[in-house]
Amino acid sequence: MPFSLVPDRVYGSIFEIEPRALRRRGITLLLADLDNTLAKYGQPEPDQAVLNWKSALAAEGVTLFLLSNSRKPARVKHYAETLGIPCQGHSRKPGTGGFFRAMEAMGRTPEETAMVGDQIFTDILGARRSGVLALMVEPIELRGNPGRYLRYAAETPFRALGRRNNRRDT
Repeated sequence: MPFSLVPDRVYGSIFEIEPRALRRRGITLLLADLDNTLAKYGQPEPDQAVLNWKSALAAEGVTLFLLSNSRKPARVKHYAETLGIPCQGHSRKPGTGGFFRAMEAMGRTPEETAMVGDQIFTDILGARRSGVLALMVEPIELRGNPGRYLRYAAETPFRALGRRNNRRDT
C-alpha cells in the first residue's frame, strides 16, 4: 500500500517508540518531523527528554534526522544542531524528494528508514510514498491555529486504523 494514509504504527508520543524495537526491524535511520512531533511550535531547542531519547536511539545504532517542512531554516538548523543531528528544512512533504535526499545523504535505503510525524497528509503520506516505515505520534499540542483542529479531526479515522496495526504488530 505505497499510497495509503494509514500509519504503520501510532504512538502517544515519540517517547513510546522503543529504539531497540526499531533496530530489530532493521531501522537505522529515523526521520523526524519537528513541529508538534519533537517540539511544540516555536520551541527553539530540545528539552532534556528529547536529548535522552536521541541518545537512546544512538545507543541502538539508529540515527535521528530532522526532516521538516518549516520554511524557517534558522530554527530548524538551530534545533538540529542543539540536538546534534543532521537536518533538512523545507522538505516539501508529502513529496518524496526530501525523503530520498535525506536517505541518500545518510547512505540508507527505504528498508532501513522510518519516518515519525504527527500529520497524516504530510508525514505519513510522504513516508508511505517513499517506501519507509510510517510512524505517527499524537500532536504535542493543538492550541493555536484553528485549522489544526480541522486537520486533526479529518485524520482521526486513519489514526484509528493505524492503532489497529499496533495490535497486529506486537
